[in-house]
Amino acid sequence: MLFLVLGALSGIAPFSIDTYLPALPSISRELSASASTVQLTITACLLGIAVGQLVIGPLSDRWGRRQPLIAGMTAFALSSLLCALAPSMWLLIAARAGQGLSGAAGIVLANAIVGDLHRGRGAARYFSRLWLIGGLAPIVAPLVGGAILQFATWRVVFGLLAAGGAALTLAATLGVPETHPRERRSRGSLMLTLRLLGSLLSHRLFMGYVLTGALMFAAMFSYLSDSSFVYQDVLGLTPAAFALVFGANSAGQLVLSQVNGRLLRSHSPRQLLGVALAICLAASVALALLVTAGATSFLPVTVLLFAFVATLGMVNPNVPALALTLEPGHAGSAAALLGVTQFACGAAIAPLAGIGGNGTAAPMALLIAVLSGAGVLVFLTLTRGAAPFDAE
Repeated sequence: MLFLVLGALSGIAPFSIDTYLPALPSISRELSASASTVQLTITACLLGIAVGQLVIGPLSDRWGRRQPLIAGMTAFALSSLLCALAPSMWLLIAARAGQGLSGAAGIVLANAIVGDLHRGRGAARYFSRLWLIGGLAPIVAPLVGGAILQFATWRVVFGLLAAGGAALTLAATLGVPETHPRERRSRGSLMLTLRLLGSLLSHRLFMGYVLTGALMFAAMFSYLSDSSFVYQDVLGLTPAAFALVFGANSAGQLVLSQVNGRLLRSHSPRQLLGVALAICLAASVALALLVTAGATSFLPVTVLLFAFVATLGMVNPNVPALALTLEPGHAGSAAALLGVTQFACGAAIAPLAGIGGNGTAAPMALLIAVLSGAGVLVFLTLTRGAAPFDAE
């Protein structure tokens, strides 16, 4: 039961993004907004998720995991309902920020609970298993969104998310035990919490893994924020066809996350992370060269994006496992810093993918390549000297 609930909790905020991706063009038309303005709904949600994790994570070190989790899921349901009722673009952006703030509880506390219960390879395997549930979000979400758009408007998508938030509130209440007992909780002041965050920021290995994950996360969100425009406006796919392609890419990521779990029996999380980063860099550079050369056709673009997105299935489980294992006594704060860095980078990058307008894939492809290169560089420099068994 706990495994299923944690997987759903870790996937609810990404689900809230991926479900309405096929609707971005229709939102743009209905609310008379440009592509870049519509993409601010993604940025607002990502910023909300980042800030929410930074607040909720340390609070859970002091108050435990259960109560912040239940409160967050309740607020997520209400924020989703506000999104469904938003009469203007700017009110929708504000409601999306609230949705991100509350949805952050699911991400940071699911990570913290895994950190409470597991270490090293055990944590990496558990995170890989969570992708069986959380990883379904980017597969199912756009399919659901695309199907809804065949018969209803984008507002129904957010109504569905409100119902999902209510269901997760009930699931968290009934199925999540307290994994951070009173005797292990922080009892210090706000200043002590800030000092703890400062010490995490100065931890070279920890920040090396955090920044590597954040840069790859930003590369992924370059794809997420612009893929609907690239596939529909540049390559000519319908919303339903885009949902199928998007779902196939996400299915590849899910499969490789499970392959990662198998490979952990004979390889360390750090070794697998290094291989995955190299594959992501190769695929993203090839995509950038292809698109800038003007060869924007369906098959090569789709194959290279699949290679990049699928291989993230070996990045996503290993980064938190490596980072959280280095800070076992403060899983909530460590998970918060990991999450806030990832989502802040994603929020900053998302609007940039659309600066070239709706008719080009070049900004997205170049951003993915540059960010992947930066991720590899950070991994090679800041985590140098780390033993291959540093997270066993």
